[in-house]
Amino acid sequence: MPSQKNSSEGAGSVLATVSGPSTGKLPGSLVSGKAIPSDLLQKVVGTAAITSAMPNNPNKAAEYGDAADTPPQGATVEPPSPAVTGSTVSETNASAKVGSGNPPQGVNATIESLDRVRVDSGGQHLTTNQGVAIADNQNSLKIGLRGATAMEDFILREKITHFDHERIPERVVHARGSAAHGYFECYKALTPMTKAAPFAEDGKQTPIFVRFSTVAGERGSADTVRDVRGFAVKFYTDEGNWDLVGNNIPVFFIQDAMKFPDLVHAVKPEPHFAMPQASSAHDTFWDFASLMPESTHMLLWQMSDRAIPRSYRMMQGFGVHTFRLINAEGESVFCKFHWTPVAGTHALAWDEAVKICGADSDFHRRDLWEAIEAGAYPEWELGLQVFSEEQAEEFEFDVLDSTKLVPEEMVPVIPVGKLVLNRNPDNFFAETEQVAFCTAHIIPGIDFSNDPLLQGRIHSYLDTQISRLGGANFHEIPINAPVAQVHNNQRDGMHRQAIARGRVSYEPNSLGGGCPFQAGAMKGFTSYPEPVTADKVRGKAERFADHYSQAKLFWKSQSPVEQTHIIKAFRFELTRVQTQAIRERVVSLLANVDDVLASGVAEGMGFPVPPPAPNISTLPEHTYEPSPALSMMSYPGTDIKTRRVAILIAPGVDGVMAKAVYTSLVDAGAVPRFVSNNLGEIAAAKGAALHAEISIEAGPAVLYDAVVVPDGADSVAALLKNGQAIEFLKEQYRHCKPILVMGAATSLLEKAGVPLMLPSGEVDTSIIGPDHADIKAATAAFIDALTKHKELARETDPPVV
Repeated sequence: MPSQKNSSEGAGSVLATVSGPSTGKLPGSLVSGKAIPSDLLQKVVGTAAITSAMPNNPNKAAEYGDAADTPPQGATVEPPSPAVTGSTVSETNASAKVGSGNPPQGVNATIESLDRVRVDSGGQHLTTNQGVAIADNQNSLKIGLRGATAMEDFILREKITHFDHERIPERVVHARGSAAHGYFECYKALTPMTKAAPFAEDGKQTPIFVRFSTVAGERGSADTVRDVRGFAVKFYTDEGNWDLVGNNIPVFFIQDAMKFPDLVHAVKPEPHFAMPQASSAHDTFWDFASLMPESTHMLLWQMSDRAIPRSYRMMQGFGVHTFRLINAEGESVFCKFHWTPVAGTHALAWDEAVKICGADSDFHRRDLWEAIEAGAYPEWELGLQVFSEEQAEEFEFDVLDSTKLVPEEMVPVIPVGKLVLNRNPDNFFAETEQVAFCTAHIIPGIDFSNDPLLQGRIHSYLDTQISRLGGANFHEIPINAPVAQVHNNQRDGMHRQAIARGRVSYEPNSLGGGCPFQAGAMKGFTSYPEPVTADKVRGKAERFADHYSQAKLFWKSQSPVEQTHIIKAFRFELTRVQTQAIRERVVSLLANVDDVLASGVAEGMGFPVPPPAPNISTLPEHTYEPSPALSMMSYPGTDIKTRRVAILIAPGVDGVMAKAVYTSLVDAGAVPRFVSNNLGEIAAAKGAALHAEISIEAGPAVLYDAVVVPDGADSVAALLKNGQAIEFLKEQYRHCKPILVMGAATSLLEKAGVPLMLPSGEVDTSIIGPDHADIKAATAAFIDALTKHKELARETDPPVV
């Protein structure tokens, strides 16, 4: 072959994209500037060099036998220049759209903070989605002022078409939700037990996004229904996204994912008339549950106050399943995840929850948003229950059974970090609605157990996101994108955002210099090599068959008032069931838990307790001691931050007193509101006039955690004639909330029929004022009462007030 110096031989193959000579040398560099651009020649020569440097796949042997236990790092070749592995040599041509002409190397530029996609239109004119300025946004294009609308009106068509497609399919479950950004901070590195990134260093902070939700209701349902609450946390770690997708209850209804569609179909509105919405109080749910005795434990949780939390900020969260932690040496332990709210665990009364549904169906959503806007950032402590496989084998229950929990008396909860929510989303749809959680999203240091419910969720969550968010590229939606770099050979599909550079979309390769290459065992995710020797079967392990021991544990661990609430909840739900056989079947399950529980429910239903349902377990029943951690009363919280307090006022109020209480409450972190019959200026008998912040109609009693009625003869006289004010006090009393009345305002208690003594004959310490002449001392006592749990000792059945 002739010398390549100053030769154009082979230039045609360099300039073409199909075929090329199999012999000879590539054109020399001096040809550049003539027939072949220098950057193209550089690309072709460099491509030949890196492919020649990899004559075979040196790692192939590592895929087989014992060598597969420790996959090596992928083989690579360093390209002589960035152009070699690029898609096109024209990538250096810059514009406002394609970029600077200096494409990033080894970086996924789509993974940045959400600032890159935030939009603010201040001071800007309207445009179409293509950026064309809109002159008239009031009128469609017509043939004459009274003529037909022209089909050529592309501005109208774009606007209407986009509007028609603004809604995406809602989640099958957990459709109703609210979310916020924040961070997780690790107290101390957990490297002896896990190499997971969030736990790698003392004080390390990991950005997170948390979504709370109800399970059964549709997207437009109310917040305060009786339901399980989702507690899903997306950790944007520096080693990829980890989704801890849990609930506010540590157990579940079923043991195997095979039954999940049945459960959801049963609890959803009945298909023939689509009722009831966001409620389990109907025949199909209780028919299913009564035929699934393994659900008994979960049913007690669902009928407890846990299912009607006062706030998302005041409920616990649990990972539900048993997971694995794996350290750098490949050693594994089992783990349960617990979130405990700093604000304590508090609940709504059922009567209160029902009325809130009408007064403010967005009660929990509003509460979360307002707390963050106010700077009272919600906070939880993360605790771990860690135990070995050997310990798990000694338990009388199976840790792979999601209807069971691990009592804290057996395995203590170790505090390891805190979660703080400190930023509300910019856009509900773009973030809260489009966020995609998936139990399959784990990172090195975290792994699955063989829990059959978890195993099914691993598939289900990924599958549903593909359907709901329009395809396999939902991970490119900004809220779902990780902060860790993404590099793989996945391509195309609906709504693809990333524009992959280069011609290579497979591995192994040589044309891309071997990149992207597998990370190897030291850096990449490797599953725990759990040895398994068993037949393929459909069934459950023997220890799964104990359906009542832990239900008994939960019942025994509740306070007497909490037990009463559980009985009343069962009564309410089953009263709405039409089919008598279903009611009796449910009570037959409860008969295996506790006689008082079963008889209390049956009595309310008007029939005797039926024989207990068959207990199918062949193992001896285990008896647990009560576990205080299972009662909400164990977590009262420490302050009154964001607690809502109504201050009822009317003309003639003691303005000095009202303002003093208001100021003290604000200083303590509460949210007081002056509530009056109407908005406007309220003349005060003492001090300057007050300004009503909300009317008693717009802000009824159920929306507040406590009430204050200041002194003032004329004000009290007006309130005594106001039926809504009297009812306000009645509801605050009936829902066991603190009440502060000063001076003449004590007469309102008598008018409302509110006793100063508890049914037990003891003094009601949550009614403050009659024995306090000093407003400062009274306010301090009121704040102290508000810090604690409700005064549940007031409750009688039926209510006396």
